[in-house]
Amino acid sequence: MGKSNAKPGVEGLDLEHELPPADGDELSSNTTQSSAASTEACGSESELQRLRAGCDSLVDRLARAQAEFENARRRATKEQQDFRDFASVDVIKSLLPIIDNFERALQSKSDPADFRSGVELIYKQLQDALTKLGVQPIVSKGKPFDPHVHEAIEMVETHEAADHEVLEEWQRGYKYKDRLLRPAMVKVAKNPGK
Repeated sequence: MGKSNAKPGVEGLDLEHELPPADGDELSSNTTQSSAASTEACGSESELQRLRAGCDSLVDRLARAQAEFENARRRATKEQQDFRDFASVDVIKSLLPIIDNFERALQSKSDPADFRSGVELIYKQLQDALTKLGVQPIVSKGKPFDPHVHEAIEMVETHEAADHEVLEEWQRGYKYKDRLLRPAMVKVAKNPGK
């Protein structure tokens, strides 16, 4: 260790690298140096406290932002689940009157012709309800086979229809707003001469 110019009892100073005092001013030099060092230490300490407070504030803001984000994510997930749970309510409400009419028809003791006309009216009511919901039947009979909307169940050799023409529809296909719900099951013509 080197020689120290500071007074005994002054702590926290770098005594090894202290400059020698000016001639004849040893006491005032030591006092000036120690007060400058303590001012500098106090300034550093207050700066450190200010930085710590700023850091704590940022950490707190980050924690709050993460909590808000997590709450928003949970809310959005719950809203999506509620939407899925209750999305079909309108569809069900539109079908309930049709079910009521079927129940009335089944309780009716009328002749078969009246019964048939009643069922045809209910069928028409069901088609109208589906059309309002955006469901459209796929017209197949007499049309060329389209693998995007048709499912071929049987191919029949015939000279009475064009090759790959739909002869019969066994089960009607449906689209919902241009999206295929179910392909039509069809019988397709195979005409080797054409």
